[in-house]
Amino acid sequence: MSNSADYDFLAGVRVVDFTQFEAGPSCTEALAWLGAEVVKVENPKTGDPGRRLRPGQPDDDPYYFQEFNANKKSITVNLKAPEGLALVKDLLRKADIAVENMAPGTIERLGLGYDEVKKINPGIIFCQVKGFGEGSPYETNLAFDMIAQAMGGTISVTGERGRQPVKPGISLGDTGTGMTMAVTILAALRKRDKSGEGCRLQVAMQDAMLHYMRTNFSTQAKSGKAVERDGTRSGGGSNAPSGLYPCAPGGPNDYVWIMTSRGNPEHWTRLCKVIGREDLVNDPRFATPALRVKNDAELDPIISAWAKSRTKFEAMKLVGGASIPAGAVLDTMELQNDKSFEERGIMQVMEHKDYPGFKMSSWPVRINGKPPRIKASPRLGEHTDDVLSNWLGLNAAAISKLKADKIAGAA
Repeated sequence: MSNSADYDFLAGVRVVDFTQFEAGPSCTEALAWLGAEVVKVENPKTGDPGRRLRPGQPDDDPYYFQEFNANKKSITVNLKAPEGLALVKDLLRKADIAVENMAPGTIERLGLGYDEVKKINPGIIFCQVKGFGEGSPYETNLAFDMIAQAMGGTISVTGERGRQPVKPGISLGDTGTGMTMAVTILAALRKRDKSGEGCRLQVAMQDAMLHYMRTNFSTQAKSGKAVERDGTRSGGGSNAPSGLYPCAPGGPNDYVWIMTSRGNPEHWTRLCKVIGREDLVNDPRFATPALRVKNDAELDPIISAWAKSRTKFEAMKLVGGASIPAGAVLDTMELQNDKSFEERGIMQVMEHKDYPGFKMSSWPVRINGKPPRIKASPRLGEHTDDVLSNWLGLNAAAISKLKADKIAGAA
């Protein structure tokens, strides 16, 4: 039986979080899931732009912020005031990790760049997430997820053969980059705990995308040509039959992905049996993996005809049950309503004071049988008193003065 202590791998680790939107918050949220005390330092008026708060108006999209800031704390500080800057430096003295993904040069202009922070805390792990890397010709350019995906190659290989490129529907550029930083932070923490040495970690979103393009680069190495789009195939066009097949009743996501791998010839034989076409096993057009790839224009309609007479779930059950990789295409609502995710804790309900009952995905790694439990994302500045008291030892009078002087606390 697991308990909350099972998830607190990073208990006692303190993170000062200057991140916003998604790439940085994804990284710090991962640390928060694993037990670190992550404190977002936000401006008093609107906070992280990912909150999408509108001064004087109700928040029009709270869910984006909640997805990337679960399990964190929030403190509001006026960084334009010398006293506010000094307050944050005091927090950094007590921190193990600092993470920022502001526009290039912003953190340095604030006086909180690595060279300054390491003077007050030589053991800190100082982490920066940017669009483009130091030394890149685009180093000072701004970037969001789709820019990183365009410049990092993922868009170039996504889409249907012969048609324009398509941005993948997921946030590889943002969350994908954040995960590479989170993994590296954990390794840096291990070294720091042994040696006492801090370090500076930098990741560019464009650079991180190359990490997710390794299969494509291997295909290019084999062919000697830039990888082309082939959106309904897999394995660089070297597996057949393999791809999306339409199913009944013909809705926008009524498809099943079936893959017969060149690494396992039995997939082809099993699939022929499942669709009732054992005569195809020794058909000279499809006798080898290479021939099946060559003649896939003849082969695919046969598989499609079989799939169209079944729902995607029926097709997946039959094909997958025969030990052939297969997956129904599930949309966001189908995933949201799949009870098994909630039963296993992979989807959890966030009990937020302002937006109760919001179901979102949790940390996907199960620890001793269960994933960590979700805690609500913070209201803007919700933990200002808590952090100033517990991190810096300030008493109520000192905190009240900081608020009255508009150095910390709500605007």
